[in-house]
Amino acid sequence: MPVPHTGKLYRGRVADQIAEDLREQILSGDLPDGSRLPAERELATSYDVSGPTIREAIRVLTAMGLVSTRNGSRATVTAQGDTLLAMSIASVVQFEKVGAREVLGLLGALNAYAAELAAEHASDEEIADLRAAAEETASTENVEQSSAALRHFFVVLSAISHNPLLAALCRFTAEVQIGLAVKLSRGEGGSWGQVAGALHPERLRIVDAIAGRDPAVAASVVRDYHRHVVERIRSVRKGEEPAASDAGLTEALTAWLRTNVGLGGQAESRRTPQS
Repeated sequence: MPVPHTGKLYRGRVADQIAEDLREQILSGDLPDGSRLPAERELATSYDVSGPTIREAIRVLTAMGLVSTRNGSRATVTAQGDTLLAMSIASVVQFEKVGAREVLGLLGALNAYAAELAAEHASDEEIADLRAAAEETASTENVEQSSAALRHFFVVLSAISHNPLLAALCRFTAEVQIGLAVKLSRGEGGSWGQVAGALHPERLRIVDAIAGRDPAVAASVVRDYHRHVVERIRSVRKGEEPAASDAGLTEALTAWLRTNVGLGGQAESRRTPQS
C-alpha cells in the first residue's frame, strides 16, 4: 500500500502532482517492484480527485516505465534499475538525435572502463566465467543464439567490474549495439558472421588482458575491439553508413523499447544523416 498522501494538491496539472507523489513512493521503495497500486476508486478517494484524473496519472507513470497496466487490471509497479536507466538513455538518444557512431563510441568507452575495473577487482572465478562466455560466442550459425551469447559475454564483463551503475549502462548500450549489428548485417543469411564471428579471437584477447591484471592493457584491448566492430559494420554496408546505421539504431532502440516497456511505437528518429 502507498504511504498516505498528506500534501496539498495545488492548482495546475493535478494528475502530474499525483504521478509525482506516486513516483516518489515507488523510487523510495514504499511501493516496491511487483506490488500493485490500490484500485482506481481507492486512489481517487485518497487524493480527493476524479477517476479520470487518476487514470491520467497512471498513464504518466506508465510512460515513465514505473508501472504497467494490462487487461484493465490494477497497475503493477515495474520499477527496475536497468529499465529506468535504459529508458532515460533511449529518450536522450532519440530527442538529441544521437547517431549510431556516437552510441557505438560510448559503448567502447564504457566497456573499456569495465575491463579496467575487472582487471583490478574480478576474482579468478569471475574471469573464468568471462572466458566461458567468450567461448560461447564462437558459433555464428544461428543469429539468435549467437547474439544472445554475445549479450551474455558483455553482461558478464560489465558485472565483474563491480560497479553497478557502469554495469547497467553497459548492459543497455550492449543490447542496442548488438541489435544494431544484427539489423545491419541483415540477420540470417546476411553478413552477421563477418561482424560477430570474425571477432571471436579478439574477445578471447579481452579475457586474457583482464586475466593479466593490467588495467591499461585491458582497456586498450577493448577499445581496439570496438573500433574493429565499427570498421566491420561499415565494410559490410559498403558505404551506406552513417545513414543506414542511424536507421538501424532507431530500429534497435524501437525493438528494445517494445520488448521491455511497450513503448516501441514512440521511437522515432529525427536525425539528419551526416557524412
